[in-house]
Amino acid sequence: MIVRSLSDDVKKTSVQSFVTCRLDYCNALLYSISGGLIQRLQSVQNAAARLVTGASRRDHITPVLRQLHWLPVKQRIDFNLAVLVYKSFQGLAPPYLSEDCQLVTDVGRRHLRSSDIYTCVVPRTQSRIGDRSFSVAGPQLWNNLPTEIQKRGTTFEHYTRRLLKAFFVRLGWGAL
Repeated sequence: MIVRSLSDDVKKTSVQSFVTCRLDYCNALLYSISGGLIQRLQSVQNAAARLVTGASRRDHITPVLRQLHWLPVKQRIDFNLAVLVYKSFQGLAPPYLSEDCQLVTDVGRRHLRSSDIYTCVVPRTQSRIGDRSFSVAGPQLWNNLPTEIQKRGTTFEHYTRRLLKAFFVRLGWGAL
């Protein structure tokens, strides 16, 4: 078969350009979708991981995902949503996203002891669809992160690579 003749780097690059970018495209819209739909996307990611590594269908997928350093689909969605919220705080996101994330310390007039920690205001909604919007889902996810991830003063590299991804790796690979 042609896939066997390709090098591992070519396989990884091909899967990245055709599969994983599609899993990440607009995945903020996929926040809190049903488990059945998540499972469909997870099976696509599992097939892509098996293609890259040459693992058989009978092999357990968790070690394969760990080897590739890929988060499961549910954690990928949460990770990318948390990165968007972080970018909106740092001024790296478009203004229409930054306006949806307001800090509790920015809304109030008093200086609080918790001002070194980002805590978001979560607006109330009337429907479940409203709960899935970025203005609600992003701050809600952010507020559920551990406080060491929410602290001010971390660089984007340190935040994404060290703190946030490590948190979702611990959370995600234990869930499979």
